[in-house]
Amino acid sequence: MEPAVVNYSEEKYSVDLRQIARPTIGDEDVLLMVEAVGVCGSDLHQWTSNHSWPVNYPVVLGHEFSGTIVSLGKRVEGWAVGDRVVSETAAVIDANSPMTRQGLYNLDPSRKGFGYGVDGAMTKYVRVPSRILHRVPDSLSLIKAALTEPCCVAYSATVVNVSIKPGDYILVLGPGPIGLLCAAMARLQGAIVGVAGLENDRERLKIAQAYGCDVLINDAEAWARQGDGLGADGIIDAAGVSATLKIAMNLVRPNGWISKVGWGPQPLNFSLDPLVQKNVRLQGSFSHNWPIWERVIRLLSTGLLNIDPVIGGEWALENWKDAFEKMHSGEIVKAILRP
Repeated sequence: MEPAVVNYSEEKYSVDLRQIARPTIGDEDVLLMVEAVGVCGSDLHQWTSNHSWPVNYPVVLGHEFSGTIVSLGKRVEGWAVGDRVVSETAAVIDANSPMTRQGLYNLDPSRKGFGYGVDGAMTKYVRVPSRILHRVPDSLSLIKAALTEPCCVAYSATVVNVSIKPGDYILVLGPGPIGLLCAAMARLQGAIVGVAGLENDRERLKIAQAYGCDVLINDAEAWARQGDGLGADGIIDAAGVSATLKIAMNLVRPNGWISKVGWGPQPLNFSLDPLVQKNVRLQGSFSHNWPIWERVIRLLSTGLLNIDPVIGGEWALENWKDAFEKMHSGEIVKAILRP
């Protein structure tokens, strides 16, 4: 038996440290000894029961993780015990889905991910299909490698799903982990980036400054309308509420785009007509696939993408609640658990 951070019901704060059996693996799986696991905003949403996706209770939390292989299924090829790896999140997919056949298995409607659909990595050992493993180069620590997944979310939202050109004004709404990583990705592409938040986001907004972004508190209007006054070229909505989409529609320029990466389960209660009138492209952005992971690992291992500013500390698994509370309060951006 091993300790694990388990979300055991839909009631608020139904998360606890429990003992679970070591997973058994199938023929095409590996058993991974977890080195590090990042705490995601979705983990916090399940903890507070403010999520909008189905959860298979009880479930071990954690989908941002790295580790070393300790055993292999009999049909696994190309991997060895001791390999340093990170894993994608698409734990269960339909191999015959039209989306999977296009390489977009992240959009397979039957997809189930770690930490809500199947047991995740906030424990000592996790079962992982070998098809979603990626090697971690020696130049990249397993601690930093554990945060590959949120970096892939940001890459998808700012590189794959939209087009950013050097000199673009890009406004990011929401200075949470994903918003800050989106800002960092936009900066890598040569954009002039503003990150907007509220008064209680000041600590997180300091990290936006570390990435060379302008900090905007409570009002981003003047920043978005600099230049010709028409608005930002692109807006990345990374806030966890629906209301920010209205702000985005107001501040995006005609023929611009909005990349919606933040979940917001609340009803809109406002008109989407500005999207029509301005000829604006509204792009949802969800998850990632194999080529995105390979590219992001390259960015991390070469130092082109520096994630040091977002790492708020490391916690032992038994201190998971302290890590969750510090992230939830906004005191830190990203907590890492060390099982």
